[in-house]
Amino acid sequence: MTPTLTALFCFGLSMSPQTQVQTGTHPKPTIWAEPGSMMPWGTPVTIWCQGSLEAQEYRLGKDGDSWNWDSQKPLEPGDKAKFSITHMTDVYAGRYRCDYLSPTGWSEPSDTLELVVVTGSQDQPTLSALPSPVVTLGGNVTLQCTSWMGIHRFILMKEGERQPSWTLVSQAAPGGGTQALFPVGPVTPNHRWRFRCYGYYSNTPQVWSYPSDPLELLVSGQLPFTPSLSVQPGPTVAPGENVTLLCQSRSSVDTFLLSKEGAADPPLRLRSQYRAGQHQTEFYMSSVTSAQEGTYRCYGSASTSPYLLSQPSDPLELLVSGSHGQPSLSALPSPVVTSGGNVTFQCASRMGFHTFVLMKEGERQPSWALNSQPAPRGGTQALFPVGSVTPSLRWMVRCYGYYSNTPQVWSDPSDPLELLVLGVSGKPTLLTQPGSLMMPGQSVTLQCRSDVGYDRFALSKEGAPDPPRQLGKQPQAGLSGADFPLGPVKPSHGGRYTCYGGHTLSSEWSAPSDPLDILLTGQLPYTPSLSVQPRRMVAPGENVTLLCQSQSSVDTFLLTKEGVADPLLRLRSQYRAGQHRAEFPLMPVTSDHGGSYRCYGSASTSPYLLSQPSDPLELLVSGESPHWYLYILIVAVVAFILLLSLLVCLQVRHRHQSKGRKLDAAMQDTQPEEGVELNHQQNTQNEDPQGPTYIQVSLSRSRFRWGLATSPFPVSEGLLDSEDRQAEENRQTDCQVAAYDTPQDVTYTQLHPLTLRQETRASPPSQLGEPPAEPSVYAALAMH
Repeated sequence: MTPTLTALFCFGLSMSPQTQVQTGTHPKPTIWAEPGSMMPWGTPVTIWCQGSLEAQEYRLGKDGDSWNWDSQKPLEPGDKAKFSITHMTDVYAGRYRCDYLSPTGWSEPSDTLELVVVTGSQDQPTLSALPSPVVTLGGNVTLQCTSWMGIHRFILMKEGERQPSWTLVSQAAPGGGTQALFPVGPVTPNHRWRFRCYGYYSNTPQVWSYPSDPLELLVSGQLPFTPSLSVQPGPTVAPGENVTLLCQSRSSVDTFLLSKEGAADPPLRLRSQYRAGQHQTEFYMSSVTSAQEGTYRCYGSASTSPYLLSQPSDPLELLVSGSHGQPSLSALPSPVVTSGGNVTFQCASRMGFHTFVLMKEGERQPSWALNSQPAPRGGTQALFPVGSVTPSLRWMVRCYGYYSNTPQVWSDPSDPLELLVLGVSGKPTLLTQPGSLMMPGQSVTLQCRSDVGYDRFALSKEGAPDPPRQLGKQPQAGLSGADFPLGPVKPSHGGRYTCYGGHTLSSEWSAPSDPLDILLTGQLPYTPSLSVQPRRMVAPGENVTLLCQSQSSVDTFLLTKEGVADPLLRLRSQYRAGQHRAEFPLMPVTSDHGGSYRCYGSASTSPYLLSQPSDPLELLVSGESPHWYLYILIVAVVAFILLLSLLVCLQVRHRHQSKGRKLDAAMQDTQPEEGVELNHQQNTQNEDPQGPTYIQVSLSRSRFRWGLATSPFPVSEGLLDSEDRQAEENRQTDCQVAAYDTPQDVTYTQLHPLTLRQETRASPPSQLGEPPAEPSVYAALAMH
């Protein structure tokens, strides 16, 4: 594009009357840049404007400028024109639109083209992945874009996309400068996850920094083999020695990758070589230092999909002996101190230093020097007591050590330690996603939130020697807060956490949040059982006890309810009847108690590491399910039927007893009908005239009938009127049933006004050698 200015006009919203758009008359032109809209400083770029074949002239305008570039005549065949920039600088960065002139007037302007210039490498940010660029399938990762230049905004771009994937306002980085944290995931193997990030200042949004080096996320576990990793000369070496890590596999591998646990840098990648029946690669480290210490794993990949990796090798721990000259600094009992409180700084080293020096940040002279004393776990240490800590100064300290024969030769400084001096301002809230109860390997984020406008936050773990983690504010709707990712979770993450809020211009921090426990399940090798007393289905107001027990040694049982975010219930274990157990009373039960429960066990030495969960137990409370009403209805119907049957039986029994009393004693001489045998048995032992009376009923193969027993009280036959005789005949007819085909025992039934019982005995043998008589049933009516 020529630098000559040919005419003055305000493009876009302020066109002159002679250049008004005739809407709908001409098609809107199209605008684009080649080779792209984001160009490095000093490179050429061409802006194209394409309209109609009737176009006589094209022109280009830039938002914010009150003058236009030279108009361009259309190129053959006449439907477009080009505007050239020979050297791209920040002067040309901005938002452009174009239009064209036809015989009937000017067209409407095109859409906006944003032309971005990328500046020098001194502003190049760094892009890293937390906790690692190696991600499991479906996992999440945080991309951290950082710059020492105090950039206001960061942009994350995914390879192959022209538009920014994400733009975030920067926050203060823990080590200085600014940063932005871009959560990415869940990661899938469908396409490559390759990113760069940029930064810019708010007053020049089209002037971007140089891009960061590319960062590619690698998806592990996608190839069906596991390589092995070994080290030569050994896993423990002295400083300055050379080390070789050997990764190999019998499966076909194009490339091996070496990853260090906790390192944000991309893994080392080397081509595979085939030797002695194995694919292998040697990762060589010369003159190792303590920086190379750590846990390593290796992976394999194929050239067709270099971002898809195999299963990881077993971990290999590399130790550099004698490299621990740097002392460690910690605060006792905790680096979190209330205003006016006391604390002791502990500087320790395994190198046996004779003297330790404590220095406060910003001071050139040592704050304190002390002779060492033996440390409890070996080496030497010094304890620096500090009293009445106030937030008026920032308490950031380091310590050094030296030997008495070389007092001017100090060790490397310890890592910095900052005290968190707490005030009384509003405490934030600490939350966790997805929850505080989890399995190892899960990703978890601790969220510190506050309605107070804090711009920095800190996270502290109870009893941890490490200083609290600090993050700048990440804006939320109506809240200030910061997210602290912990995943993938390891057993060392279990514990009690607290967070704090603060202001950048003050050393004082807020009151602590309520504590939050992170519990890891499946860490103890047993599974407790969970049961309920008195039953699983209860009504509101009843008392219920959930019993958790285990044959393994358990110090504490924990009870959790599915879908409830409330803290777990904890009870000390008691040993009874060969079981460790705890009873969790729920009284009185309400509908809120209904749901699925599980219990866990823990040990007092590691209270945040739990056993396997028990099988789930479902507690049902009436009113929460329509099945309860059906159960009650069935029970009521069954009870009604039983009661009705009992009443009918009592009435029949009463009628039979009334009829029996009217029998005439003369009936003794009456011969029984065919198939009926009358047997009058009395109590021969007591000769009691009031003894029971039995009625024997013989069962023939075709039928049985009721027989009449002789009574010890003679009754005149005249007393039995015709109505009674007819009733007796009807009763005999109604009681006919099919006889059994096989011989049966004789059954005697004694009918008592209050008691009904059955007696069974075998039929007596025939006295004349005749076949045994048919089995008989005897019914006895006891008269009292």
